[in-house]
Amino acid sequence: MPAAPLPKDEIERRLRDLPGWRLEGDRITRTYRLPSHFAAAALTVHVARIQDELNHHSDLTLGYNTVALSVNSHDAGGRVTEKDLALAAAVEDVAPGHGAE
Repeated sequence: MPAAPLPKDEIERRLRDLPGWRLEGDRITRTYRLPSHFAAAALTVHVARIQDELNHHSDLTLGYNTVALSVNSHDAGGRVTEKDLALAAAVEDVAPGHGAE
């Protein structure tokens, strides 16, 4: 069964609990700054593991000292669902351990 898209006001309300995440069109996005390239690479690997565990994957971009995520649910017509917010929350839980801001 496909995931149900969330209404915009619900997404915006829920993003208040996810600092730095924002709604951009039909996706939620966040860019983390890290103290080094190695820390950014380590966070990227950690995020990849979370995505595999949740069986839900974002666009994930590694920069010199940044990691950017952009996510929506393909099975919901490219809209934001509960799965996207769960992924964002899981990443928020681990990012500080890598020195992410």
